[in-house]
Amino acid sequence: MTMRFVSQLSTALEYELADGRPPVLRAPALPDLAAAEGWLTEVRDDVRKDLYVHGHILIRGLPVGSAADFGRVRDLLLAARTSYREQATPRSDFGDDVFSSTDFPAAQTIRLHNENSYTLDFPGVLIFCSIDAATTGGATTVGDVRQVLAELPPELVARFREHGWLLNRNYRNGIGLPWSTAFGTDQRADVEAYCDRNLVASQWLPDNQLATSQRRSAIIQHPVTRDEVWFNHVVFWSKWSLAPEVRTALVEMYGDDGLPFDTRLGDGTSLTEEESATIDQAYQRATRRESWQPGDVMMVDNLLSAHGRESFTGTRKTLVAMGEPIRLEDCSPTVPAAAGRFA
Repeated sequence: MTMRFVSQLSTALEYELADGRPPVLRAPALPDLAAAEGWLTEVRDDVRKDLYVHGHILIRGLPVGSAADFGRVRDLLLAARTSYREQATPRSDFGDDVFSSTDFPAAQTIRLHNENSYTLDFPGVLIFCSIDAATTGGATTVGDVRQVLAELPPELVARFREHGWLLNRNYRNGIGLPWSTAFGTDQRADVEAYCDRNLVASQWLPDNQLATSQRRSAIIQHPVTRDEVWFNHVVFWSKWSLAPEVRTALVEMYGDDGLPFDTRLGDGTSLTEEESATIDQAYQRATRRESWQPGDVMMVDNLLSAHGRESFTGTRKTLVAMGEPIRLEDCSPTVPAAAGRFA
């Protein structure tokens, strides 16, 4: 059964609502960015209230044509900025805390996930902006993780509620981002200090490679709405999400415990392929999409909504900025954060 969590709105703003699409708020005719800033200032408080209801809102019709324009819009809509920590995917930096959305190949789909769900604090709000829309595909998909949690089998939810989830990473030479990029330093001592402060187990491997492990709560509460949400990367980095031939090759090369990314229950128990598929199917049922148009801006409450990306053809330039950090400890985690253990 598919549910839509839309309660009574607290504002008079009018949204285009349709199944399978994010809510769309159309801006009036705006001659330039200064006019857009004036209109956004007028509606900002109402949009933020409605974001708690919808979890994500696409604003259409803004005259935003560059990273600098987007930075000005970001500063109107976000009260504070957040940085990108424990980096896991490649991004281009446009300066002023504006980045590209993940720089994965166009043919690759990015599964729904909550940004930085594995850190001790994370952005509360994400803002995306389309500068150049793809020829086909390329939508930034979104999904309500209240719905995802509600649709998962109770017995599976109970196990994650009790144990949380475990993220194991192996920073391999030539595969994925190097640890120096992920942690923003080439000094081992700095990495070790960061891991100690942030409850991440770390272990140096031969050839200057690194393994890390951390346990986090898979289910938390939004600190404002108090909605309980499914908040993790369990399927995103599951070995079962890899193409079978890639998974086989990596396991043969590094072993089941040496994959670049692997997720498990917090007690170290591996998920079955069927369990991973069950969670993935819940994400798929919750997925909403809207093809980008240049100038579109989408706000995403990072705790209420997961986000991803469709594959695409043509040229696509989508920017992202993050803000309003929230501490995990303020979200009623069902298990305490802890350094993980190596299987």
